[in-house]
Amino acid sequence: MAEEKKIGKVTHFFGKISVAIVKLSTELKIGSKVHFKGNTTDFEQKVDSMQINHDSIEKAKAKNEVGIKVKDPVREDDEVFQIVE
Repeated sequence: MAEEKKIGKVTHFFGKISVAIVKLSTELKIGSKVHFKGNTTDFEQKVDSMQINHDSIEKAKAKNEVGIKVKDPVREDDEVFQIVE
């Protein structure tokens, strides 16, 4: 079974463009599998696109706030976990 480690939490969600703003507590790279979990949120997806201030990036560091395109709506304070295969 895959292991999960908490990597951050959602600080904002842009519904029209389906982008979650995530405050990271650790590094995150494009291609990583993540799990969004909250009271009404529970889904996994691969990180296909990530941005800081509208600039596409391959990798983000701890304490960065990044925009991640998400397949389902998320809510503020939802937790974000990285799935370690």
